[in-house]
Amino acid sequence: MEAKAIVKYVRISPRKVRQVVDLIRGKKVNEALAILRFTPKRASEVVTKVVKSAAANAENNMQMDRDELFVTSCYVDQGPTFKRYQPRAQGRADILRKRTSHITVMVGDKKEG
Repeated sequence: MEAKAIVKYVRISPRKVRQVVDLIRGKKVNEALAILRFTPKRASEVVTKVVKSAAANAENNMQMDRDELFVTSCYVDQGPTFKRYQPRAQGRADILRKRTSHITVMVGDKKEG
């Protein structure tokens, strides 16, 4: 059995969030939270919240034991990109792309694959 938590429209580039998510895939939930706590990336704070939410969903909605939970899968999808203009020299303009992410974390009681 698996429980899931999703956060959408996080204003961090998916490429940067994937670096953090790759650290916790397949780990026990307590170990994953310890890793995230000492990861010096801005995305680690958001991923920590999602892992805690998924663990709470498993504990409260599916009556699973929190100490036995693993991060079975976690992935990051690209959300909409906000496009803004930045003035440059000689009347030109550059496009700034402010990227967003959708983060999904699934926890279960068995370690997958």
